Amino acid sequence: MHNITRSYYNLMDPFFDDFFNESNHHSLMNTDIIDAGDHYEMKIEMPDVKKSDIHLSLENGYLTIQARFNKKEDVHEHHKVIRKERFSGTYERSFNVGDNVKENDIKANLENGVLTLLINKAQLESNKKYITID
Repeated sequence: MHNITRSYYNLMDPFFDDFFNESNHHSLMNTDIIDAGDHYEMKIEMPDVKKSDIHLSLENGYLTIQARFNKKEDVHEHHKVIRKERFSGTYERSFNVGDNVKENDIKANLENGVLTLLINKAQLESNKKYITID
């Protein structure tokens, strides 16, 4: 199955290569990425995360999303936890968006536990050189 996953990722647009690649299975911050023509739309699950606990940064062509997940337990002193699957702590994901994307190319909104990022596609400058034929 790992080889199938690797092949699948190699066929995708490298614009959003996950910094941690497929070696890290994400149970948090599940992300959908949509090519909407003139921009990309990312929808990232962040249940119970406040806007103040999310930090976005852009550096060296990587967009990094860091979130603090705080699950406060309402456990009575006479109760014991039988199973705990909800994560508490800091989680981070990075995506390669390219060197041409700038901060003002990204718009962010958090609503109903989903962080939506709209990322304008950068206009690539042409470095094409032409050679004259004699």
